[in-house]
Amino acid sequence: MKWLNKFMQGRAGGDHLSIFLLVLSIVITIIGRTTGFSMVQAFSYIPLVFGMYRIFSKDISKRRMENYKFMMKISPLYKRFHKLITRLRVSKNHKLMPCTACKTMLRVPKNKGKIRITCPGCKAQFTRKT
Repeated sequence: MKWLNKFMQGRAGGDHLSIFLLVLSIVITIIGRTTGFSMVQAFSYIPLVFGMYRIFSKDISKRRMENYKFMMKISPLYKRFHKLITRLRVSKNHKLMPCTACKTMLRVPKNKGKIRITCPGCKAQFTRKT
């Protein structure tokens, strides 16, 4: 394994964009196999080659900037996905409701009847049924 460590020194390695390209290549290959279109399978090599080029590239600053731009474009989707996962995880024992004043999402316990809620950010108080 020392030879691999020595070979990868000074190279960009795998980042979010490279991994995305490799997964995209696999997905396109699967789609091409299931549909039987050889053109789609041939198209799957494009992201594969570009992803491998990025991993083995020695121009780290360019690859880092490309990854930064990719992450800026993908971050709204990631935030939305993270919110959905959080809501699903919290929904077992708690309920999320917005503060009436500042619209911050507050986590309150479920099935407690009417309770007085105090927002930790703006200190507004309101009563709601949980």
